[in-house]
Amino acid sequence: ARVNSEQEHFLIVPFGLLYSEVTASSLVKINIQGDVVDRGSTNLGVNQAGFTLHSAIYAARPDVKCIVHIHTPAGAAVSAMKCGLLPISPEALSLGEVAYHDYHGILVDDEEKVIIQKNLGPKSKVLILRNHGLVSVGETVEEAFYYIHNLVLACEIQVRTLASAGGPDNLVLLDPGKYKAKSRSPESPAGEGTVSHPKWQIGEQEFEALMRMLDNLGYRTGYPYRCPALREKSKKYSDVEIPASVTGYSFTSDGESGTCSPLRHSFQKQQREKTRWLNSGRGDDASEEGQNGSSPKSKTKWTKEDGHRTATSAVPNLFVPLNTNPKEVQEMRNKIREQNLQDIKTAGPQSQVLSGVVVDRSLVQGELVTASKAIIEKEYQPKVIVSTTGPNPFNKLTDRELEEYRKEVERKQKGPE
Repeated sequence: ARVNSEQEHFLIVPFGLLYSEVTASSLVKINIQGDVVDRGSTNLGVNQAGFTLHSAIYAARPDVKCIVHIHTPAGAAVSAMKCGLLPISPEALSLGEVAYHDYHGILVDDEEKVIIQKNLGPKSKVLILRNHGLVSVGETVEEAFYYIHNLVLACEIQVRTLASAGGPDNLVLLDPGKYKAKSRSPESPAGEGTVSHPKWQIGEQEFEALMRMLDNLGYRTGYPYRCPALREKSKKYSDVEIPASVTGYSFTSDGESGTCSPLRHSFQKQQREKTRWLNSGRGDDASEEGQNGSSPKSKTKWTKEDGHRTATSAVPNLFVPLNTNPKEVQEMRNKIREQNLQDIKTAGPQSQVLSGVVVDRSLVQGELVTASKAIIEKEYQPKVIVSTTGPNPFNKLTDRELEEYRKEVERKQKGPE
């Protein structure tokens, strides 16, 4: 890559490092005469053949700012074919005029520089070194990468096609003059919210997509994006889109700017993870601050560890009974969940109606009847005794009423006789 055009300095890979070992600090800065300006972070030198190729192109093409030279199996195979690169794919058509340079051995002679400059010409962006490899040039790094990327794909397509077709005579060749490149700037429909996109140069849109992929993987490229892919849209939350939440947290911002510090953001994330078992909706949104610093959207805060409830607003909690201990609610919920997992039938949460009633009855022989299983599990355990023969319906009748009832029964048994 060319550093500046005045002093003709450019960066080149040090000779001896694997490509996976090369970093920005290890690149060697060298001038067009071959003098090392900055050795970088290594003690290695520069490949003479690589310097000859790059310096020849930079000297003849002031418009070139970046050069890519690679050796791939498919590219070397196409460079050894008499037919050269065939126009059989869109990738091949996108390269424009392709130049060729015959093989003269290792590029160390200064006389070969002139031949390279003549073969490349003033406009070509792709140079195929016969029986050697591939070269692409560009006014930017993005453009040089675009051409070398399509050149590699075109060579791979040609090698596989020739292997299956049996020869160039069986291929359908395209006319490069018939298919002209169109404008690369995307057209957006006019309407509300539309923004003008930048005029993309060759390779910039594809290069930004690759840099986005690296940034998403965590490589931190630092690439300055001209057009962010995602559009920032202010979404209005509603009760239909996001359900109500059992718990929520309200944090005040660190400063007047309204931005949270990384430490506070980390603390909020830890708190949200700890209480995620209670959340059923938007419990992770920080509330907005009011004019006096108070939070108008503060919510009731329930925590798993604390044994008390801290309410930051007067809005009652619709999901938890008032004047209850959060620990008891949590224990009862966990107990019900365990019973559901173990498929144990239960009467559910016990009633608090008879919590203050104490019944003291003596236990005699008979059947023990209770209203709820939960009442039996309490300490007072009321015991209700019911006779096995059932209650006597004549206990409250007088002797005269019993005598009349007996005569009525006897009269009915005798019948109409």
